[in-house]
Amino acid sequence: MKKFVVLWAGILLACLPLAVHAEIQDPDVLVRNVVQDVLTIVKQDKDIKAGNQKKILELVDAKVLPHFDFTRMTQLAVGKHWRTATPEQKQSLTSEFRNLLVRTYTKAFTVYRDQVVEVKPFKMTPGATEVTIKTVIVKPGEPSVPVDYDMEKTETGWKAYDLAVEGVSLVTNYRSTFSEQIQKSGIDGLIKTLVEKNQVAANTPLRKAEPQKGGS
Repeated sequence: MKKFVVLWAGILLACLPLAVHAEIQDPDVLVRNVVQDVLTIVKQDKDIKAGNQKKILELVDAKVLPHFDFTRMTQLAVGKHWRTATPEQKQSLTSEFRNLLVRTYTKAFTVYRDQVVEVKPFKMTPGATEVTIKTVIVKPGEPSVPVDYDMEKTETGWKAYDLAVEGVSLVTNYRSTFSEQIQKSGIDGLIKTLVEKNQVAANTPLRKAEPQKGGS
């Protein structure tokens, strides 16, 4: 269940850019408005439901990258080792970590069924530049799962830099794995591992969604 929730959370994050407005919206309003757009896309797009990897990746690449702070996400995941990385290593780490997350999120588009996302009431402190938006994923017959989004305000709008499922941070989880890898083989070893994971993912077809009853 938790693995699915991370993927589903990726849907919401990946589609934040779908709400385009003339002025920056408050983060909770943005998330609340986008939920409906996300559900509409996943329900109606036959190619996405069928697991069309090319179309899903094109959608994510076009919509995700401008609205994520991948540099901050990578810095948080790498932790203390970020300070000792060269500019070239930081660039490579950010690029490969971004690719890893984007490919993870694309899987969410093929596993949606009848989940509902509820955005919890939120009151933002005037002048706040970082907030946490709390949501709950509800699926009939299963326990509700809380998912919190850490977001920051930038000149181009609010960007997500972490999410927590049932209180467990995504970047914190990666930090533990990354730290172990760096201890074993250094930063270049971590980069090599990420490159290999992304190469495998690129050559692995996404699992197709199960056909609906009565469907072809």
